[in-house]
Amino acid sequence: MSSFQRVPVEIGEDERVDDLQRNHYQIIQKKKGFCFGMDAVLLSGFTQVREGECVLDLGSGTGILPILLEAKTKGKHFTGLEIQEAIAEMAERSVRLNGLEERVRIVQGDIKEASRIFGRASFDVVTSNPPYMVNQHGMKNPNLVKAISRHEILCTWEDVVRETGLVLRTGGRFYLVHRPRRLAEIICVLKKYNLEPKRMKMVHPFVDKDANMVLIEAVKGGGAMMEVEAPIVVFQEPGVYSEEICTVYGY
Repeated sequence: MSSFQRVPVEIGEDERVDDLQRNHYQIIQKKKGFCFGMDAVLLSGFTQVREGECVLDLGSGTGILPILLEAKTKGKHFTGLEIQEAIAEMAERSVRLNGLEERVRIVQGDIKEASRIFGRASFDVVTSNPPYMVNQHGMKNPNLVKAISRHEILCTWEDVVRETGLVLRTGGRFYLVHRPRRLAEIICVLKKYNLEPKRMKMVHPFVDKDANMVLIEAVKGGGAMMEVEAPIVVFQEPGVYSEEICTVYGY
């Protein structure tokens, strides 16, 4: 984990700076744009990065996952790949804001080209908080930036998994957050590309409500055995986070 060092960067009038509750780190986000949510924070808590490992985050958005994982783990280096140029530039400024240039890199590029950009078998860990909705499903946000983040407009789930399988080393791990309603498809596509699901954890808003997120760890070339872990319950009562959520957020 990097020692804290604030670096002055330009902040736009349509942007704000939020505290990440970790290592005094901050992140730049659009005031009215797509901002990171609980799914990204939960994924950062579910992801396991060992000392010396290199991590790639596919569809990195604001850069939240590389920055949080740098704060929480002893990984060697963290790369975020983001296709939208303006969002990638904003994420890069967040990296500089926190003085993380030596440990975190933001690359502007297409997920569908990840293996060409970085080379095959070049990472120990891949993470992704991909668009949850297929292009035809749900009301598409008129804001293109938000729509690209939520809908499979520029890439599909299979694109994400195919490129993950190519950039991961054998035995490497893929961590993702998605919607339970697509679980059968998620697992089928993972196995198609030799990524064997090994851990799964459901996320419920309340103890008596259906799960609305699922966290999965898959291993490239792993054996066929999966552990279903105890679920996460977000709220112990309306407006009050559970103890586990407070721990993940660093409260």
